[in-house]
Amino acid sequence: MTKINFRIFETKGLSIRNDLFHFLQKIYNLEKPGATRTITKSKKTFLNQNLLPSANFFSFTLFLPVLIFSIIFSSCRKNFDTSASQDLELTSLVLLFSSNRDNAIRSGFTQAGVIPLSFSISDSTDLIKLGEALFFDKILSGNKNISCATCHHPAGNTGDGLPLSIGTGGSGTASLRTIGSGNYIARNAQHIYNTGHPQMGDLFWDGRVSMNSSGHFLTPEAGLNGVSPSLSSITAVLTSALDAQALFPIVDSDEMMGGAGNDISDAGSTAASWSAVMARLVGTSNGTVGGIAAYRTLFQNAYPAVTNFDNFNIGHAGRAIAAYERSLTFVNTRFDRFLRGESGALSDAEKNGAMAFLMRGRCLQCHNGPLMSDFKFHAVANPQLGPGKEAGGDDRGLAHQTGNSADNYKFRTAPLRNVELTSPYTHAGAFSSLEDVIRHYGNPSQSLLNYNSSLLRSDFQSQVDSDAGRISARINALDSILLPSMQFNENEIAVMAAFLRSLTDPAAINVSIPSSVPSGLPVAD
Repeated sequence: MTKINFRIFETKGLSIRNDLFHFLQKIYNLEKPGATRTITKSKKTFLNQNLLPSANFFSFTLFLPVLIFSIIFSSCRKNFDTSASQDLELTSLVLLFSSNRDNAIRSGFTQAGVIPLSFSISDSTDLIKLGEALFFDKILSGNKNISCATCHHPAGNTGDGLPLSIGTGGSGTASLRTIGSGNYIARNAQHIYNTGHPQMGDLFWDGRVSMNSSGHFLTPEAGLNGVSPSLSSITAVLTSALDAQALFPIVDSDEMMGGAGNDISDAGSTAASWSAVMARLVGTSNGTVGGIAAYRTLFQNAYPAVTNFDNFNIGHAGRAIAAYERSLTFVNTRFDRFLRGESGALSDAEKNGAMAFLMRGRCLQCHNGPLMSDFKFHAVANPQLGPGKEAGGDDRGLAHQTGNSADNYKFRTAPLRNVELTSPYTHAGAFSSLEDVIRHYGNPSQSLLNYNSSLLRSDFQSQVDSDAGRISARINALDSILLPSMQFNENEIAVMAAFLRSLTDPAAINVSIPSSVPSGLPVAD
């Protein structure tokens, strides 16, 4: 049992929200027998409390400086929301335990596993070169009219800047792309940044591609999965979930494969479609029939141990694409420099935002770990746009994969590094700015009910699901971690957005685009 004395000197003019004391209650089991709390107002007051740290929160020794600073920080915010009743009017706190703000921030984030990132590329230059060519080449798509880069374009910061991607049949680059004869993809295109980092967890919004610690895959293709996959010649080549992920847009009829009428879509099975892709790239009969000579050279350079072109399979292509994507890992952010001890790397507003993110926002409960994601699945009552994964324009997220209603409307926590560059946000791209998405998290239910679709590009406004029953179901599924609502004021929103922008590596903005690809197809969309 630890006894802590807080000495409070009262004057007039500023306020501390009651919820900071409620937060103290959440960290420590104040309701335990023998625990007392005394908060009184007088010229000179003491708050004496026997505190026992709760097992499910941060340790007392590491988190106390953060708590103390949050109280000081809150007392100095003239524009703080003072709607809570019985706020204590105070000007300053003199605390027997104190810590400077920078150390408090570092302690809080480090305790949540947010550490300075480092990354070194182990893939060969030849493998990355092959992957880049494949990433930008429309030869992988059924109708030769779309590439991986169409939805993950450097002009869109490795996304496309659209709420929902527009797959095969559309035209235009990144945010200028229009639907044409194509379809809206069910979900927002996730950005490529840092997807190759070793700490990256399950991939896709619903986590449908993953690799466990034993190297076994879980994917939409049963032949790749488990201890004894029937497509073992492919899995033997794959080294990560990212390698496997690269294989699936190629065989999605809305994304890249297209409808009936091309050799990839008409192949008859997923495995046969992948084989048809390889026949386009390296040919058959050891490269003597069909294929592209430049690709044979690239594959041979990337995989010198493979001496017969017939032994190349889609796994080699997926691994190369993933190698290129791993080269797009950007971890030199100002916040990483701050965590390493460079206090001047962040402005005062960004530091205030880090404190709000840590304390008021409770954001580290989900956005923790090295990439600032727990890689778990949470229902956060986001608006639904587009066709969804279910009939009628609904999308139940993880439940669509598991069939378990307890997983309704749960989607993977988005990693936050370089988040400034990855708008629009949420699984359906409902919010275009950091401020908007932070505002949503302040009160998700109210935000969903009052969602303003007029802020979307005109052709997406009609894609918003307004069905009252489904909206109610999304609210009812809301993760308890977001309750009660936090109701951020505009100052809090602004400083948290400022903090999130400190997570950008400037190098992430300058991803290059090849001038040509081996197939000779146009690189531009």
